[in-house]
Amino acid sequence: MTGREAAAAGAERAWRLEERESPFHLADDARAGLTASPKAMSPKYFYDARGSRLFEEITRQPEYYPTEAEREILRDWAAWLAARTRSEVLVEFGSGNADKTRVLLDALRDAGTLEGYAPIDVSADASRRAAEALIREYPGLRVEGVIGDFVHPHDLPFGGRRRLFAFLGSTIGNFERAEAAAFLSGVAGEMRDGDALLIGFDLVKDREILERAYNDAAGVTAEFNRNLLRVLNRELGADFDPDAFAHRAFWNAAEERIEMHLVSRAAQTVHLEELDLDVSFAAGESVRTELSHKFTPDSARRLLAGAGLRVEGWRTDARGRYALCLAVPDGEG
Repeated sequence: MTGREAAAAGAERAWRLEERESPFHLADDARAGLTASPKAMSPKYFYDARGSRLFEEITRQPEYYPTEAEREILRDWAAWLAARTRSEVLVEFGSGNADKTRVLLDALRDAGTLEGYAPIDVSADASRRAAEALIREYPGLRVEGVIGDFVHPHDLPFGGRRRLFAFLGSTIGNFERAEAAAFLSGVAGEMRDGDALLIGFDLVKDREILERAYNDAAGVTAEFNRNLLRVLNRELGADFDPDAFAHRAFWNAAEERIEMHLVSRAAQTVHLEELDLDVSFAAGESVRTELSHKFTPDSARRLLAGAGLRVEGWRTDARGRYALCLAVPDGEG
């Protein structure tokens, strides 16, 4: 065996990804969502390969602040988090390519506690690439991941170690309130003595800042939104014309959320071959494609408290646009 082959074999032994039931049921979800009133689709179907690339491009747009704000907090706070939690394992929900993860892994390594990393994601390809890269960058790191639905967490890896669960970005805001509460209760149910949760909250702020973040001048978010129609065309034999739908994203103050819609520019009927289904749209009728709830410190604390979690630390970026919160099971000393 050559040195390269030996290294490759060692790398394979250093990581393991367990595949569980897929959360994607596009045919059922499309039939239910497109025949509902009002029409709605889950944002999880944005993220085919093209959609994932478009989202990465969104995070680089000048109007889109959450990624920059979160990195600012992580740079300033990671060492404190590592010292406070003394975590041996980082468990990350919706890990993707694990780009921001490295700040936390570096801090845990520098604190002398890092042993493992557990990515929990629907994308096997992204998790596999991240695992292979991380074991090269962090000698001795053990990676044990789960490929599947992280909305209902159970039997998560490294149960015998001190774990820092991380839910970065602002994905908690994409859940309906009841779904967010159920997810956090599931995480709390997985936590043992010494475990902690690091979670991101996009904060309520000026309407103009919020709406600009979802309506970038380059039109990347609009193309990302319309990518859902391309997924339906490819996977279900639909005949959507993406240009026949306008991107609309707006702040719903009463619900404290951004709503993203695709609005039919004219009356039209779309056929989905795989479902043997015709869907009619009136001019101006929309399909809601995403919700992004925003939080205040009080509403974030209430959401966590309802799941049996207590805020142990709270940090915002310098401009107060976004927050990371460290939470532990209520009652833990």
